[in-house]
Amino acid sequence: QTISIAKAGITTVLNSRTSVLAAANPPSGRYDDLKTAQDNIDLQTTILSRFDLIFIVKDVRMYSQDKLIASHIIKVHASADAVSGDSKVSKEENWLKRYIQYCRVECHPRLSESASAKLQDQYVQIRKDMRRQANETGEAAVIPITVRQLEAIVRLSEALAKMKLSHVATENEVNEAVRLFTVSTMDAARSGIHQQVNLTGEMAQAETQIKRRLGIGN
Repeated sequence: QTISIAKAGITTVLNSRTSVLAAANPPSGRYDDLKTAQDNIDLQTTILSRFDLIFIVKDVRMYSQDKLIASHIIKVHASADAVSGDSKVSKEENWLKRYIQYCRVECHPRLSESASAKLQDQYVQIRKDMRRQANETGEAAVIPITVRQLEAIVRLSEALAKMKLSHVATENEVNEAVRLFTVSTMDAARSGIHQQVNLTGEMAQAETQIKRRLGIGN
């Protein structure tokens, strides 16, 4: 894709030669379920709208999950020396890297007519749902659904077809791309909207006192 830059009187468009994977923590250090997604994410919509997929990953306190994570981290550190000593991988063994490179070079899929019609209907429905959400809550979603998100779904559909070495992205790829978009960006845009309560003065004071005594997530 491309990146537009307007700084110090210089305006230009540069080619983007790599994907960007970014991670960020909430302002309070932990995701607070008592706050809206806007308060937890605390990033400008102009930044969020540029990411194809946005996932909210919560640190859920579970004994089994904590034990698995701790075991994995310990194994990574314990085998660090062995991995570094055998870091060179032969060209024959590194088949996955070669396969991805081949897909990028040889396949340039485009949406079929039926997939384009399906994607258009899905985008119109998503926009309709977000407008209804804004009318019900009185607030716009933290992540706006614009043409950029439509382009993101197109890129996901074409990427899924490229993984199959197909030159045409069909309705199956569009359905999977919409599913990925729904469980990531759409869930992030909807999060927190059902937790807004009109508090009276006494309720607000009680909430403040409770928050002083309980940690985030308790």
